[in-house]
Amino acid sequence: MNNDASRTLILIKPDAVKKNAIGAILKRFEDEGFKIKMLKMLKLSKEDAKEFYSVHSSKPFFNELVDFITSGPIVAAVIEGNTNDTIARVRSIIGATDPRKAEKGTIRHIYGTNITENAVHASDSLDSFLREVKVIFKDYEINQDLS
Repeated sequence: MNNDASRTLILIKPDAVKKNAIGAILKRFEDEGFKIKMLKMLKLSKEDAKEFYSVHSSKPFFNELVDFITSGPIVAAVIEGNTNDTIARVRSIIGATDPRKAEKGTIRHIYGTNITENAVHASDSLDSFLREVKVIFKDYEINQDLS
């Protein structure tokens, strides 16, 4: 299956990269049956970070988000599930935004520190995925049919 509804974007944030949790986080998704379709490590520019988080631009925490996501390298992945509920499944695996409120065993519960340094980002809707993936993977449309 290789349609957009079966895919989502995850970012392993600078805090989890510093904790050497990249492999463990990616393995968690693979163990849950997801396939990694695209993968790269990068350091977001302020401009790309502002575009990525543009839906939050009017919120008081916007600058903090941008500063944090650009504070170090991140790992970005497009992952694919075998159903059209990939986004919901991934968000369940990562847990609540605040690691203190995240269910035990979720990625944010295990690796997150606080509401900003919460280890991972995952697109919250198909529209968000389609917008966010083009910020991270400029050539996404060219490669979206990877098998």
